[in-house]
Amino acid sequence: MQALLNTAVEAARKAGDIISRQSRQLDRLKVQMKGQNEFVTQVDQAAENAIIELIHQRYPDHAILGEESGQIGDANAEYMWILDPLDGTTNFIHGLPYYCVSIALKIKGRLSVAVVYNPESQELFTATRGSGATLDGRRIRVSARNEIAGGLVVTEFPFRSNDLSLDAHLSIYKNVMLEAGSIRRPGSAALDLCYLAAGRIDVGWMFGMKLWDIAAGVLILREAGGLISAIDDKEDFMETGNIVAGTPRMHAELLQLIKNSR
Repeated sequence: MQALLNTAVEAARKAGDIISRQSRQLDRLKVQMKGQNEFVTQVDQAAENAIIELIHQRYPDHAILGEESGQIGDANAEYMWILDPLDGTTNFIHGLPYYCVSIALKIKGRLSVAVVYNPESQELFTATRGSGATLDGRRIRVSARNEIAGGLVVTEFPFRSNDLSLDAHLSIYKNVMLEAGSIRRPGSAALDLCYLAAGRIDVGWMFGMKLWDIAAGVLILREAGGLISAIDDKEDFMETGNIVAGTPRMHAELLQLIKNSR
C-alpha cells in the first residue's frame, strides 16, 4: 500500500508544480466553458496528463477515471484511480488560493488510498484504508465539538442542480445558518472534506458533487474519525454527490436540520 501512496503523492506534487507555475501567469490562461458555470483551463488538462503519465509508468494495467479524460481502461478493474487535477478551478482562475489536486485509488471497489495537495499552501493530506489520515505527516482528527451552535459549517452546491431548486438550497442554508451562525462555501469539495478531517471545520453538507470531487476527501475524513453519509437513506452518495459529513454527533444534528428544511 505504501508504494501506491508514494505514487499518488508524487503525482499530486507533479500536478501541483504545473498549477503553481501557471498561477503566476493567470493573464495567459485559456478558459473554456464545459457546462453552465463549469470552467476548464489548459492547466487542468496538463495537470491531469502529468498524473496519468506517472500512474501508467508505474502501473500500466490500472484503470483511471479523470475529470478531464473520462474513463481510461476497464471501469470494473481491480485498481481504479480517480482524479481531479484541479478541484476549485473557478477559484484558481480568479487567483483565490483555495484549490487542490485530488487523487484517490479504489482497490476491488473500496477506497484505499487518498491524497489531496494544495499547491499554494503546500499542505499534503493523505490516508490509506485502516491506517488513519495525516496532514504533512502528522495524524489528524475531526473536531471535538458536539453541537452545531457556535460551530463552523461548510457547504458546496452547484449553481444548477437536477435535484433541488435554488429556493430549496437557500431554505436549507437559512435554517442551518440560524443554528450555526457561521457557514462557508469555499469552492473546493476535496479541500472542504480535508478541513473537516483536520478539525478546522466542524460539519458540512454538499449537493451534486462528482465522484472525482469527493473520493479522496471521503477516505481522508473517514480515517480521521469523521462520519459521512447520504442525505437520503435510499441514495448512494458516491453516485449522487449529496452528502452530510462531520463529527458523528454534529452529523446527526445537521442531517435532521436538512431533512426538516426540504
